[in-house]
Amino acid sequence: MGSLWSEGHSSSILCVGASPGPEGLIASGAEGGEVTVWTQEGAVVGRLALPGQEDVTSAAFSPAASSHLYVSHGDGVSVFDPRNLKGPVEDFRGAGEEEINAVALNETGSNVAVADDSGAVRILEIPGGKVCRSLRRHTNICSSVAFRPHRPNNLVSVGLDMQVILWGLQKTRPLWTLNLQDAAEEAGDQQRPGQLFNPPLAHCISVSGCGNVLGCAAEDGRVHLMRIGGGSKLEQHGAVKAHTQGASQAHFISFLSHPHWMVTGGNDGLVALWDLSKHPVVNPEGKTQTTAPQRRKGKSSRRRREQAQEKSKQKSDEEDEAAAKDQESPMEEETTSGPKLSISHGDKVNWLCPAVLKGEPSVIVADQSTNLTVYPLSQL
Repeated sequence: MGSLWSEGHSSSILCVGASPGPEGLIASGAEGGEVTVWTQEGAVVGRLALPGQEDVTSAAFSPAASSHLYVSHGDGVSVFDPRNLKGPVEDFRGAGEEEINAVALNETGSNVAVADDSGAVRILEIPGGKVCRSLRRHTNICSSVAFRPHRPNNLVSVGLDMQVILWGLQKTRPLWTLNLQDAAEEAGDQQRPGQLFNPPLAHCISVSGCGNVLGCAAEDGRVHLMRIGGGSKLEQHGAVKAHTQGASQAHFISFLSHPHWMVTGGNDGLVALWDLSKHPVVNPEGKTQTTAPQRRKGKSSRRRREQAQEKSKQKSDEEDEAAAKDQESPMEEETTSGPKLSISHGDKVNWLCPAVLKGEPSVIVADQSTNLTVYPLSQL
């Protein structure tokens, strides 16, 4: 069912990014500092090995300039011209306080957000890479970050402290914080007999194209959903039981029939496509509909990460003091109607990248191997 893109890497692929546009390129990053750029047919355009051989943990194209590819490695971010990978156009060393796990760009490409192992989120001005904001509230690794579409001063971050934080960049403070552990307890979540308890360590955050719905893949196998209302307040939150093991990836898809399609991946080797348009968090008037699987992100400091996760599991009731402030929003736990498309990929998912390839809606999957797998979503 899937097509294999090979010969682009010699080590495990950790991240994938897609350039917008009908002729947009695909970029992938791997362990050992490998960066590869692909055509939409899966042919290698260019390959590069970064001098320090630091794992490439995130790759993102500027929405405003497809000739700018942002790649995180170690505590730095390098900017490349994807059609000429000879060397970086710009190099932002020390962009993160510690190793960077994720980068995200705003809609105009004027700001880059980096999330790092210290728990900090830094905002860089483009061009130049000057740090203009430092956001500190996570008490463990910050794993993922995303700007909110149509709201240039809003940013959301998640971490292994189980916190989801919506930031107002003008005052560099949280607008609200949701503790996923508290949310699960509020929903009356109970452990099944013989089931190991996995706290909802947050691995990946995505924002729908309308800017009002957040989806977070977590270690408890759920995708946690949040709806933002007027005044950027948290209006409602809930979850979809998407995976039998940790959910590592969750991405809203911008090119299908509505903005609430989501693709998820998990440690159970499943890739799933969900229509969330009728989920009570997304559509309070409608009937319940489910969300999908999500996976843990593979990464260079894997051992450190596992230790951090173990620590979080032992202290899963630990709260960020500002986190629960003022959150009275109702919790909705869905009755799962299942994914619209379920793919047994067979290997732990490191990254998912929705993309339109030669006119066909697709999802690109990176796993523990050196290859990418492309699955068509055209059955829809």
